[in-house]
Amino acid sequence: MSGTQAWGFTDDRGAEPAAARVPRRVVAYARAGAALLDLGVRPVAVYGSGHDGERLDPAKAGGLAAAGVPYLGPGRALDEGLLRELRPEVIVDVTYDGKSPYALDEALAERLGVPLVALSVGNELALPAILGRFAALAASLEADPAADREAVRELAAAEAALGDVAARSGLAVLALSGAGPEQVHLARPQAWPELAHLAGLGLRFLDPGPGPGANWLTGDWARAVELRPGLVLFDEREHATPPYELPAGVRLTPWSPETPPSPAAYARFFRVLAEALEA
Repeated sequence: MSGTQAWGFTDDRGAEPAAARVPRRVVAYARAGAALLDLGVRPVAVYGSGHDGERLDPAKAGGLAAAGVPYLGPGRALDEGLLRELRPEVIVDVTYDGKSPYALDEALAERLGVPLVALSVGNELALPAILGRFAALAASLEADPAADREAVRELAAAEAALGDVAARSGLAVLALSGAGPEQVHLARPQAWPELAHLAGLGLRFLDPGPGPGANWLTGDWARAVELRPGLVLFDEREHATPPYELPAGVRLTPWSPETPPSPAAYARFFRVLAEALEA
């Protein structure tokens, strides 16, 4: 394929965005843009979600800031004129429900006449499948596959090391997102592709138990204490709060529920987690 040939891609909503030539000017949701950057596609700009403010959240950013990729602010408050000036040739978002883009008003892309790709990051796909979809998109945008092949090897090595540590550790792991001193969201492990994948590697996750919420059970910090975790993965995104009221001796390590879906990003996270289990 060359940049002068027609381009098309079937996304995870079943939509089939197309263009007369391979898009070069990519605007993306920050999490998706960071993944594409790892995969060899440098966005011309990225935007955030409703959780984000006027600066790019480092927990979603990957290498975007170091690469000098501009941040445009929250997606649903984007300046349409500014976006037009960037002359995007494709917009890349994520989807959790397989129906709608998560962070951008689809009507904006339609008004601009720009194809919109939305790739699933929800639990209907396993983590390897999610990574494969982003790799397929990058390949369609003519990224050099060599960088991805090396990152895939690094991820496999990180998974093997983590599985070995998990087998020796036996620590009970709880993933959560702080919502202030009175409230915490406790993750249901099988609702998160990366947590389910980690469980498959041998980590022993704690389930918060019955109650409302598909992805989280919301309660107070006493509930987190009752579960008696040995290691807590805490949400490091800027809108989340640090852990409160945990017993002394509980190990803490940061976790972003919006880790960029690339092998390189997950290899980094898995190595950090292995070090936390080994400590």
